[in-house]
Amino acid sequence: MSRRILPFSAAFLAVALAGCAAQPARTSDAPAPAAAAAATLPAPPVAAKKPYVVRAPHGAERQDEYYWLRDDTRKNPEMLAYLTAENDYTDAVLRPLEALEETLYAELVGRVKQDDSSVPYLEDGYWYYTRYETGQEYPIHARRQGSMDAPEQVLFDVNAMAAGKNFFQLGNFEVSPDGRLVAWAEDAVGRRQYVLKVKNLDTGEVFADQITGASSGLMWGNDNRTLYYIENDPVTLLSKRVKAHVVGTPASADTLVYEEKDDTFYMGIGRTRSDQYLCIGVQSTVSSEMRCADADAPREFTVLAPRQRDFEYQADHLNGRWVFNTNWDAQNFRVMTLADGQPWGNRNLWREMIPHSPDVLISGLELFDGFIAISERSGGLQRIRIRGWDGKRDEFVKADESAYSMGLAMNAEPGTDWLRYTYTSLTTPATTFEVNTRTGERKLLKEQPVLGGFDKSNYATERLWATARDGTKVPVSVLYRKGFEKNGRAALYQYSYGSYGSSSDPGFNGNVISLVDRGAVYAVAHIRGGQEMGRAWYDDGKLLNKVNTFTDFIDVTDFLVKEGYAAPDRVAAMGGSAGGLLMGAIANMAPEKYKAIVAHVPFVDVVTTMLDESIPLTTNEFDEWGNPKDKAYYDYMLSYSPYDQVQAKAYPAMLVTTGLWDSQVQYFEPAKWVARLRAKKTDANPLLLRTNMEAGHGGKSGRFQRYRERAEEYAFVLDQLGLVK
Repeated sequence: MSRRILPFSAAFLAVALAGCAAQPARTSDAPAPAAAAAATLPAPPVAAKKPYVVRAPHGAERQDEYYWLRDDTRKNPEMLAYLTAENDYTDAVLRPLEALEETLYAELVGRVKQDDSSVPYLEDGYWYYTRYETGQEYPIHARRQGSMDAPEQVLFDVNAMAAGKNFFQLGNFEVSPDGRLVAWAEDAVGRRQYVLKVKNLDTGEVFADQITGASSGLMWGNDNRTLYYIENDPVTLLSKRVKAHVVGTPASADTLVYEEKDDTFYMGIGRTRSDQYLCIGVQSTVSSEMRCADADAPREFTVLAPRQRDFEYQADHLNGRWVFNTNWDAQNFRVMTLADGQPWGNRNLWREMIPHSPDVLISGLELFDGFIAISERSGGLQRIRIRGWDGKRDEFVKADESAYSMGLAMNAEPGTDWLRYTYTSLTTPATTFEVNTRTGERKLLKEQPVLGGFDKSNYATERLWATARDGTKVPVSVLYRKGFEKNGRAALYQYSYGSYGSSSDPGFNGNVISLVDRGAVYAVAHIRGGQEMGRAWYDDGKLLNKVNTFTDFIDVTDFLVKEGYAAPDRVAAMGGSAGGLLMGAIANMAPEKYKAIVAHVPFVDVVTTMLDESIPLTTNEFDEWGNPKDKAYYDYMLSYSPYDQVQAKAYPAMLVTTGLWDSQVQYFEPAKWVARLRAKKTDANPLLLRTNMEAGHGGKSGRFQRYRERAEEYAFVLDQLGLVK
C-alpha cells in the first residue's frame, strides 16, 4: 500500500496527550516479558542530535534534530551505521525469543500448501495460472492452450529470475493480443521503479529492448508491436508520461503520447472490456479523468469527461456502450451509460442506469455480454449484485455468514453466464466460486488450503458495534478460538488501517491463528478513513477530520476491554504504512491503553514530508492530509503528527519496521521517530527498530522470507502479552 492513510480540535488533542503518562497496574496474571530483562542487554543506540530548522512558507519553524538521518543516496556511512546498530540492538533484545520465533516460523510455513496453484482462467484461447513448487520462494506463471490438458508453457519462472538477487519483484506482465509476445516489469531494488522488458513466447528470445524508470503499468496496441508504458519522474517517482515503444527499436526513439502536468494526479493505463479502446486514466484524491483511443489506430487520445474538482468517474466499454461509475451528484456513486455514436466530453449526455443510494457504496463494476456485476458496500460488508442490462434481473450473490468479505474474481472474458467471485471471512479461507447468473447454480472452484491441522470449526467470529466518543457506531470484527470466555483476562491483538478509503475487510488471515491458538482475541476495527460504511465514512476520516481515525481505534479498544474481550493491560495494536501513522498517533494519545504497538513502515513525520514536494507521493496527497503550506492545515496536521508529538512520558513496548529502499514511506521517517522516542521516553519498555537493508515498502520479496518477519513480530507480541509458555 502507499502511505495513503481528524473532528476533534487541536486543543482536545493537546489535553488528551497531556494526560497519558501513567501506566496502569497489572490486572492479569500474565508472566513478565522475556524481552524486558534489560540488565543483560547492551545499551540502546543513541542517534546524534544535529540542529536543523524546518521552515514552512507561512513562517512557522520547527527543530528537527534528526533530519540528518535522511540521505537520498542511501550511502551516508554515519546513517548506515546507526541503522545497523539499531538492527543489532533489536537482535540482542529479541535473542531470548529465538526458540519461540523458530516455532512460530514453522507454524506459519506449516500452514502453507507449498505446491499450490491458482484457479486457471481463460483468456484469448489460453488458460492462465500461477503455481508454486515445494521449497521455492517465488511463483511460476504459466499457460496452456485450449485446455488444461495441453502442454504447459512457462511464461516466467520467477525463482530463476530472482536467483542471486537480494530482492526481486515481478511487478506486472501483459501478453500481446495475438498471444506471441509478453512484456513485463521487474524491480531488483524494492523502490518500485521498474525495468520493462519484452520476450517472444514462441522462441523464448528476450529482446534487447529495455526501458528503465517506469511504472508497472503496461498496455499493448492491436498491432502487437507497440507497447504503451508510463515513465516516472526520476526525483519524485510520480507517474508523469505515457510513451509508445515499438518492439525492436531503442527506448530513445519512444514517442510521447501524453504528459500529466498536475503533480496531484496518479496515472494508469489499460484496455477496455470490449478491447476496442486503449485508455489513460488519471486520478487524484478528489478528481479523475480518462482519455481513450481506438485500439486499432490510437492516433489521438480523447477525453471522455474533463476533470473537475470533486468529480470522479471510472469508465469501461462493451457492446456499443460506455458505462460509468461516478460520484456526479452521488456521494456513494451511481452507474450511468453513454451509447456509441454520442460525442465524448459532455457528461450531460450520460443516462442513469443505477441510481445513487445513501446507504450503498458502489465500489466497482464488471461488464458482461448478458449482465453487469456490481461490487457494493453496505452495512460495513462487501457484496456482489447481478443486474441484467434491461433491469429485469437484479439480485445479490448469497453469503454464508453474517460477517464476510466478497469480491469479484478474475473474469477475463465477457461472453459467459458464469460469474467468478471470491469469498472469505475471519474463519473461512479465501474461496473462489462461480455462479451461473441465469440458473443460480454455484460451483466451488477452490478453497485456499490451510495445513498444519487447521479446522475452521474450532473458531468463531462476531460482528460488533463500538460507540465512538462522538456517538458514531463503529463496526468491529473479532476472531477467537471456541471456548473463549469474555472474562476480561484475555490478550487482544487489534488491527486497522483507516486511510485513503481503503477498507479493512474481515478476511481470513492464516497467520493470526498462531496468536488465536495461544489464547489471543484478534480484532479488526473498521474505523473512519476507510469506506466500510460508504463514502461519508472516508470523508469523516481525512483532512480536518483525520483525528476521528485515531479516536475511533482507541474507542474500539475501550469497548472491547469493557465488554470483557480483553484485559486492559494485555492489548497489542498493529498497523502499517498509513496504518503506521495510526499507531504513532495512538502511542502519543493513549499510550497507557496498549501493552505493545507494532508499526510497519509507518508514515509518522507528516508535516515535514508534506512540506517537501520532492518526496514521492507528497503532491498526490494534499487532498488526503491537507497542504501544510496552508496554516490551518499545518496546525491541524502538527497536532497529531507522531514525530512532532513525542513527549517525555511512558510509552508501550514498540517494534518499528522499515525498508531502506522504501519509495512510499522513506526509511528516515521511522528512523527519526525511533531516535526521538528513545531520547524522550521515560519508561524501560523495549523500543526496537528493524530496518530491512535490501527491501522497500512491502518488505522482503520471497514468500517464506516474509514469514520470518511475521514470526519475529509475533514472538515480540506474544512475549509482551504474556502468552509465552
